[in-house]
Amino acid sequence: MKFGLQVYSFTWPGGPEAIGPSLARAVRTADDVGFDSIWVMDHFWQIGGPESELQPMLEGWTTLGFMAANSQRARLGLMVGGVHYRNPGLWVKAATTLDVLSGGRAWLGIGAAWNQAESEGLGFPFPPLNERFEQLEDTLRIAHGMWQGERGSEEDFQGRRFHAGRLLNVPQSISRPRVPIMLGGGGEKRTLRLVAEYADASNMFGGPEQLVPKYAILAEHCEAVGRDFAEIERSNLQGVALTDRGAAWGRQRESPDQLVERIGRLAEAGVQHVILSVGDADDADALEALSRDVLPQLRGVEAADPRRITSTA
Repeated sequence: MKFGLQVYSFTWPGGPEAIGPSLARAVRTADDVGFDSIWVMDHFWQIGGPESELQPMLEGWTTLGFMAANSQRARLGLMVGGVHYRNPGLWVKAATTLDVLSGGRAWLGIGAAWNQAESEGLGFPFPPLNERFEQLEDTLRIAHGMWQGERGSEEDFQGRRFHAGRLLNVPQSISRPRVPIMLGGGGEKRTLRLVAEYADASNMFGGPEQLVPKYAILAEHCEAVGRDFAEIERSNLQGVALTDRGAAWGRQRESPDQLVERIGRLAEAGVQHVILSVGDADDADALEALSRDVLPQLRGVEAADPRRITSTA
C-alpha cells in the first residue's frame, strides 16, 4: 500500500505569520517519515460551514510550490482541483511547473467541483454541472496533448468548451509519460467514465461497502473503452485521530492498532493508496505514531483485486 497525508487546515497558533513555518515543519516531517504523497485542497475559503469560511485557507498551486521546496521525495498534488478555477492550459502548465521544480513529483488532481458559494463570492463563474463536466473532459484531453513527446502535440484543439490553437509545453514534464492524473469523485456515469478514458488514479470517498460497487462500475467503463483496469490507482481519503489534538477536530480517537485494522479492510476492498487527514498536520506526535505504529505494518499489504470481491460483509 501507499500512504498520503492531506493538509486541509492552516489554523495554527501564531496567526498568518506562523503559517509558513508550521506548514514547512509539517511537510518536512511527513516527507521524512515516509509518506508517499502530500496533498492540499483546492479551495479559497475553508470549508465546513459559515464559521469555517473565516478560518485561513491558502491558494493551492502556490502552496504546492512552497511544499516542494520543503520536501525531497513525496509526490505533491491538489485533492482535488476545481476545474472551473483555471483554464485548461493553465492547469497543465501549473502541474508541469510543479513537476519540473520538484524533480518529477507532481500530481494533477482535478474534478468537476462543487463549491458554488466560494466561486460566486470571489467572482468565479460557476457553470451548471453538465458544462463543468464538458470543461473537465476538454481539460483532460488538452493535458494528454500537452504532455505528449518532448514539447506537446502542438496541434489545434477544438473541444466542447475550449479551443486551443497550439498545445505547446516547454519545458516538458519530468514525469513520463505524463504527470499522473487523479480524478476525484464517484459519479458512475460521467466521472468514472472519464477516469477510464483519461486518468491514472481515481479518488473516491467512503468505506468498503461504498467502494467495491464503484470499482465494479469503473471496471465496466474500462472494458468499454479498452483500458486495463489495473492501470488505474485506487485511492481513498480517510480522517484519523490518534492524539488529543486530532480528536479536537471532532473525530473519534482510535489506537494505532484500530487504524491498522480499518486500513486493512480498505485494502481488502481494493484500495491501494490511503490518504490520511489528521486534522492538524503540524501534530508531530500523530505523524510519529503513524510512521512508527501504522505505516510499517501495512507497507507490504497487497490491495485485493476488487473485481474478484463478491461481498464486503
